[in-house]
Amino acid sequence: MKTLEKKFRLLLVIGLIATLGLASCENDDEDNETPQTNEVTIVDVASSDDTYSTLVAALQKADLASTLQGDGPFTVFAPTNEAFNNLLQELGASSLDDLTADQLEPILLYHVVSGKVMSTDLANGYVKSLSPGPGNTQADILMNIDNGVSLNSSSSVTAADIEADNGVIHQIDEVLLPPTVVDIASNNSNFSTLVDAVVKADLAETLAGDGPFTIFAPTNQAFQDLLNELGASSLDDLSKEDLLPILNYHVVSGNVLSSDLSSGNVTTIGGKDIAVDVGNSVTINGSSNVTAVDIQGTNGVIHVIDEVLLPED
Repeated sequence: MKTLEKKFRLLLVIGLIATLGLASCENDDEDNETPQTNEVTIVDVASSDDTYSTLVAALQKADLASTLQGDGPFTVFAPTNEAFNNLLQELGASSLDDLTADQLEPILLYHVVSGKVMSTDLANGYVKSLSPGPGNTQADILMNIDNGVSLNSSSSVTAADIEADNGVIHQIDEVLLPPTVVDIASNNSNFSTLVDAVVKADLAETLAGDGPFTIFAPTNQAFQDLLNELGASSLDDLSKEDLLPILNYHVVSGNVLSSDLSSGNVTTIGGKDIAVDVGNSVTINGSSNVTAVDIQGTNGVIHVIDEVLLPED
């Protein structure tokens, strides 16, 4: 009888040990299990389509793939392989191997906008990219939706609203390059007379340089009003020597944002002062109104004005 009782107790202990061991193994499995996610990121979507293989390779080379796998949300204007091939030919490069990560990073970031911006949310005007400008600024992209969707007046959206869990992709047919202040003016038809004047005065190369510059940019209508006042039919009636002091009078050194403007005199690169008055609106020299502000380029910023400024003799 005692022998049977001992056997029963032994079996009970063995069973208890086995039960505890099994529970311990289950807990270990739970602790070691890696949480799985089914999130499909922008990089996943692009990687699954051969149309964007060059874009994906560029993102990997610039070490930006992990950024676009983050929470976001992001809106990516994604150039096709053909768009990248056209850029490489334009740059005289045979492949991405000819471009460094430092060269690629600002270009790629110029195709990314913060937030999930669907095609129905797009509107005419400027939108901030993630590509850096001077200081803590970000370069702007010009958006136009009047006839399809175009970016910087040259790159078109050819497929829209390709969704990912952390944002959306819009396919484009041309790689966008972060713009200088000269590029910004050239991309916007409202500044075509200003651009012609800058070219005629041989200032384009200077204003495309490192800077930074702050440009008070007169519109085409502002230039037309000036020509009418001068009795001139076009810029052809003005010489380089006529235009140079006028144009220099619209440029200030530094990247001066609207939030940095205050009432007082500011010296232009031509050496003459303009009078800034900041109230309910901003005026220059008492009569020229600032109508749009903070259009950011890589080497400076543009503020739009409605009257050409004339330096006093």
